[in-house]
Amino acid sequence: MQVSRQHKKAIGWRLSDLPRINPSICMHNILMEEEARPIRQRQRRMNSTILDVVKKKLNQLTRKDHFTLPFIDKVLEKLTGKSHYCFLDGFSGYMQIHIAPEDQHKTTFTCLFGTFAYTHMLFGMCNASSTFQRYMTSIFSGLLQDCIEVFMDDFTVYTTSFDACMENLSWVLIRCINTNLVLNFEKCHFMVTEGIVLGHLVPSKGIEVEKSKIDIITSLPNPTSMWEVCSFLGHAGFYRRFIKNFSKIALPLSKLLQKDMDFNFD
Repeated sequence: MQVSRQHKKAIGWRLSDLPRINPSICMHNILMEEEARPIRQRQRRMNSTILDVVKKKLNQLTRKDHFTLPFIDKVLEKLTGKSHYCFLDGFSGYMQIHIAPEDQHKTTFTCLFGTFAYTHMLFGMCNASSTFQRYMTSIFSGLLQDCIEVFMDDFTVYTTSFDACMENLSWVLIRCINTNLVLNFEKCHFMVTEGIVLGHLVPSKGIEVEKSKIDIITSLPNPTSMWEVCSFLGHAGFYRRFIKNFSKIALPLSKLLQKDMDFNFD
């Protein structure tokens, strides 16, 4: 707690505590294809089907930023076998990143109270995850692969001794203060010997599946459609590293996804 008090500017409790990350360090750009031209349309109420069509057309006009996320298996392997951890969480991480002023008008929307545009990044924006991961990687450069692993707004400080963990935590919090990156105190866990990372339990002895995730999978009802089969395989496949011969076990379900295959779960 002494380290967190010394670096309390890195901790937030409310949205009003967010100074936002310095725009000189990172900003989100909305990249458009060169041939993209905005179309002015009359205002109308759109149902979910029309929204899907509009979203598809908009995705075709936006240029994709293919900055890759870290491989989860590699992150977990790096964390296993350590004696002390600090699990940190960014406070409404996306909202801490400014949208470039020249691109803010592209987020304009109209509601009952007027016409507005977003000034900070929000969920669902094209390339938002790439922007966030890129700048988190930049902010903690020099510390990655040494004392911290970063996956989006989940930051894990790790080491093999208590004193070293305190020192590493101090370095990380200093980086947060210098860049105005704020952490969510209620979701942070300091100086612990195990914790949940990306749906996995990471103790010093190895990697385990989070029990609550197992309970969710085992409580799922029998699938009644191809979509539900895909959903179940997605849940179970996330933990295939813990299931011997997963592909063979899941083969009957996978066959139900074949084209022109009659759906018969029995």
